[in-house]
Amino acid sequence: MAVSISVLLLLLILAVIFLRTGGLKISHALVCLLLGFLLAGTNMAPTIHSGLTATADIVGSLRP
Repeated sequence: MAVSISVLLLLLILAVIFLRTGGLKISHALVCLLLGFLLAGTNMAPTIHSGLTATADIVGSLRP
């Protein structure tokens, strides 16, 4: 578990750096993809899923 948390934090830091520099390349996208897969395996996954679902519901209910 400690190794996966370390890898998760490393990938999170790399993703933030990549997004701040403004250039998202294929290698950067792969790091973000790995971050997503690691986040899906943590205890935070249900919270993230419910937050995204709630946001999608709010955006879906908006009428222009």
